[in-house]
Amino acid sequence: MYAPERQQEILRLAREGGRVDVLSLAEEFQVTAETIRRDLKALDRAGLVRRVHGGAIPVGRLDFEPDLTERESTAADEKDRIAKAALAELPAEGTLILDAGTTVARVAAAIPLEASLTVVTHSLPIAARLADHPGIQLHLVGGRVRHRTRAAVDAWALRAYGEIRADLLLVAANGFSAEHGLTTPDLAEAAVKRAAVAAARRVVLLADSTKHGQEHFARFGDLSDVDLLITDSELSPEDAAAIERTGTEVVRA
Repeated sequence: MYAPERQQEILRLAREGGRVDVLSLAEEFQVTAETIRRDLKALDRAGLVRRVHGGAIPVGRLDFEPDLTERESTAADEKDRIAKAALAELPAEGTLILDAGTTVARVAAAIPLEASLTVVTHSLPIAARLADHPGIQLHLVGGRVRHRTRAAVDAWALRAYGEIRADLLLVAANGFSAEHGLTTPDLAEAAVKRAAVAAARRVVLLADSTKHGQEHFARFGDLSDVDLLITDSELSPEDAAAIERTGTEVVRA
């Protein structure tokens, strides 16, 4: 079977099943995992699938949302560099909102012990990491907890963010672009993110380059709502310049 034929069959399987994984495809087509990864890369570049950890999904699945474990292991090196760069944006003192997200969680885990911050978060994993930090006054926003992200959502969370003003928000997104703005798969989570953006004087988006150009079901803002984007060096200089023309500063870590 030639590569174009194999890729067409992979696309069919992805559309039928909603997802394909590298190892199963390698076994089915009797080729190496690296060959399948090249196929998926070609399909991704053609805009037919979106690569995710261990496989790919068809582009039409705007509601796809990987679980927390999968997101933790995806683009781990890039997320570490982004988190390190984000630490430089934290005030020595003041108030900070931490959105639910694996890169934001990396920042939370690295906040220096000498920091003196009031931190507000609706993320259970982030709250757990900061609960014993000696320099942080921690406020946990309540609400219904989404199992997929371990984040509080709905009316309680929205009301809490409507009652505060913070110096800085570190926010996450599943997709970002100048055309489609900031998106995530879940409407309830998007509403909380939108409320957090409105509650902060300065907004910093932490998102690795694989999320650039991605579009998901629920939109929660524009890039113009973001003061600073911290991403990785795989975002091209051309794309970074296009984003900066919208008024958002870009750091490629």
